[in-house]
Amino acid sequence: MKHLQKLGKALMLPVAVLPICGILMGLGYAFAPAVMGAAGPTEGFRYVLGFFLIKAGGALIDNMAILFAIGVAVGLAEENDGTAGLAGLVSWLMITNLLSVGVVGTIAPGMIANKTNEVAFSKIQNPFIGILAGVIGGLLYNKFKSTKLPDVLAFFSGKRSVAIVTGLVSIAVSAVLLFVWPVIFGALVALGNGIKGLGAVGAGIYAFLNRLLIPFGLHHALNNVFWFDTIGMGDLTAYWNALVQGDTMANGTVIDWSVGMYMAGFFPCMMFGIPGAALAMIQTAKTAKRKVAIGLVGSAALCAFICGVTEPFEFAFMFLAFPLYVVYSLLYGIFVTITVALGFRAGFCFSAGATDLFFSYSLPAAAKTLLILPMGLAAFVVFYLVFLFAIKKWDLKTPGREDDQEGELQIELANNDFTAMAEIILEGVGGKENLASIDHCITRLRLEVKDRLLVDEKKIKSSGAAGVIRPGKTSVQVIIGPKVQFVYDEFKKLAK
Repeated sequence: MKHLQKLGKALMLPVAVLPICGILMGLGYAFAPAVMGAAGPTEGFRYVLGFFLIKAGGALIDNMAILFAIGVAVGLAEENDGTAGLAGLVSWLMITNLLSVGVVGTIAPGMIANKTNEVAFSKIQNPFIGILAGVIGGLLYNKFKSTKLPDVLAFFSGKRSVAIVTGLVSIAVSAVLLFVWPVIFGALVALGNGIKGLGAVGAGIYAFLNRLLIPFGLHHALNNVFWFDTIGMGDLTAYWNALVQGDTMANGTVIDWSVGMYMAGFFPCMMFGIPGAALAMIQTAKTAKRKVAIGLVGSAALCAFICGVTEPFEFAFMFLAFPLYVVYSLLYGIFVTITVALGFRAGFCFSAGATDLFFSYSLPAAAKTLLILPMGLAAFVVFYLVFLFAIKKWDLKTPGREDDQEGELQIELANNDFTAMAEIILEGVGGKENLASIDHCITRLRLEVKDRLLVDEKKIKSSGAAGVIRPGKTSVQVIIGPKVQFVYDEFKKLAK
């Protein structure tokens, strides 16, 4: 859990930029739905404006995996050094290029002999690979940043060696994924085909797995079974081609399901459920951090309502509080099952937000559109109550509920000489030789020591720090307050 929370913290920087991008795309879609494949004009000022906004937002939304590769690497690296970000990007480029359809088709043509494997490698540029590349870059930076090579190769010593090692390791990882990735993808496709005949319950199972697999980027496999006609079905394709149950698709598939059933249930969850969950997070955030929570999950909820972009909300807590994310996915499954059973049908071209609902309600497969209001109200209340209960019951570290105490943000240091404070704290923890790792959060220095018996809490407090906490045998947390960054910077200099 500690490692998951560190990963979640590393994701906060790239995630923070996504809500505004999602809102731009939603507004652009409202002006020019034809850009996203829906019906609408393809010329004029509205089209050009919408096209511009969609492309502006999509610049980052469409490249989210790259943001993760860089952001995770920097977040996991000691000192948050930018060299790790370069290493993460190197790993991403190496893996996605080596496992692209063209390269795999040349080096191992048998691997893409069937349609499922070909689709698998065409979806290799996904968040899972981005996060994996970031982890590789961050960990290898920590391992090799101080590498010393012979004099003849001295130029490549230290941090310059990190990207080189990362490239070599990424080749090995690509070789493993060459065989592992299509197996995982194919298993999920087989699972999707297996639950097609379960009706409303099957739709709910699909929705649950769709959300649950997002952190790993594996939801694309299921989406290809249910939404697109890549493998033979295609709920989304049929909906926007104005087809209904009983019609025949262009690929020859006879539609034996209720068109829209694999999309409709996402609307109440994304448009209303996420705002309810966001409200619960804001209310349970610590008073001093509530504004931060509002800025992060509040804007993400607005983004989900307008255009159905949910990643800014989901990545804000999925690694920090993974049990809650499982509950969140289960709520999707329940609501989709109920929605399909009630007969509400809607479809999306982009995602299940208000914009898509507006443009899709007039198509032949749409049904009982006004049910979105009572279902949306129910989703808001249920998501809110479940999140409120779970966060409090399990003391989950959702945005605004980090370990720091509320009062720490109002601490006035007794000593504003940060260099002097750092010197005393370093002496109090037994000197730099006793340090195993150095980090900080919003208000605390977070230290790991080799010998806990060398730590002198009275000495540390004499620096002017507000307090000392010992959460583990080798863990020492020094409460500084909002000026911790300045003390940390000086402490790092002294500890070198």
